[in-house]
Amino acid sequence: METNERYSYNPQPEKKGKGGLIKTAAASFAGMLAGGTLMFYAAPGLLDNDAATAETKAADSSNEITVQPASTASLAQTDLVSAIDAIDEAVVGVVNLQEQEQFNPFGSQPMETANEAAEETEAGTGSGVIFKKGEEVSYIVTNNHVVEGADTVEVALASGERVDAEVVGTDALTDLAVLKISSDHVTEVADFGDSSVLKLGEQVAAIGNPLGLDLSSSVTEGIVSGVDRSVPVTTSAGEWELNVIQTDAAINPGNSGGALINAAGQVVGINSLKIAEDGVEGLGFAIPTEDAIPVIEELMEKGEVERPYLGVGLEDVSALSRQIVQGQLNLPETVTAGTVISQVETGSAAAEAGFKAGDVVVKVDDTEIAGTADFRKYLYNEAEIGQKVKMTIYRDGQQQTISITLAAQSE
Repeated sequence: METNERYSYNPQPEKKGKGGLIKTAAASFAGMLAGGTLMFYAAPGLLDNDAATAETKAADSSNEITVQPASTASLAQTDLVSAIDAIDEAVVGVVNLQEQEQFNPFGSQPMETANEAAEETEAGTGSGVIFKKGEEVSYIVTNNHVVEGADTVEVALASGERVDAEVVGTDALTDLAVLKISSDHVTEVADFGDSSVLKLGEQVAAIGNPLGLDLSSSVTEGIVSGVDRSVPVTTSAGEWELNVIQTDAAINPGNSGGALINAAGQVVGINSLKIAEDGVEGLGFAIPTEDAIPVIEELMEKGEVERPYLGVGLEDVSALSRQIVQGQLNLPETVTAGTVISQVETGSAAAEAGFKAGDVVVKVDDTEIAGTADFRKYLYNEAEIGQKVKMTIYRDGQQQTISITLAAQSE
């Protein structure tokens, strides 16, 4: 798909270690998408302590997440201050630690440390929200780009204590990750609310750790500026269009992975992106809970999100020159959209179905395909592993259809 540089993931401030500048934890998300930077940030969800503790203990053995109905408090836009105060300790910092080689100033070979292990330094920090507490472990949701590439992950609690965290699962496309820590350290848990009932102008707040842990539990207030937005993002798993909530609540680097809350103190979104462009103010985005919860549940259950795997490389028709489109692909002048199969993996489902490099997919079943993001979105959101789909393609300028049974990626 065409890169939209107005949108980009918010990179975290780089840390300086002994070896110099450390690569950022948001490596796969730090690229520009169109003239600014969409950024992932955090804001903790809010809830009643007693209710949260009782609910999470009862659900300790289940991966299902309870969504609280919109309350009269939310609809009346009341007492956001009390809501924030009730769950501020459920918002935590997430620290990405990566090994840093120590280079020998007298030669090209890295120096060996005393324990023959590379030193770990902070590659970046983000935010997270504790959403479930069990008797032994508690679970935190954050952004994938906050923990991506980490050798070790630590969680910074509201008390200032830092504890080791285990990565339960990550998903690059939706930019979500689930961590777990010992419940001994957990005092508050956040509730999820129903993002599908959000109204334009509804009061919301973002809570997190802007610019690092020194400003932990910072709160910014705003309104819902837009719902059902779709923004193009570039991830380590490929191009994607992320469904988001738009808000004017200030979101800054380091807030990534936290929560957007409503006036009832319920988490309605995971803060993720903003436009960072000269002259642009108040354009932040959060992943709605109605999209995040199914991913979180699958990550808790399987450690990953299983999606159909074709075994092909893809490139947008719109990104290719006219010479390639008409000279090499031999596409009719009327065909200006679609996704090109650039390579086919040997033994893959696509190879077995008869796809070839140079095929241009313009339709899947009855859905028109404008580009790679549309193609992935249909396969991942509308189709299932084991399902047979019909693809309309152009090969050497001729239209034809190929049926393929979607398969999971083999280990």
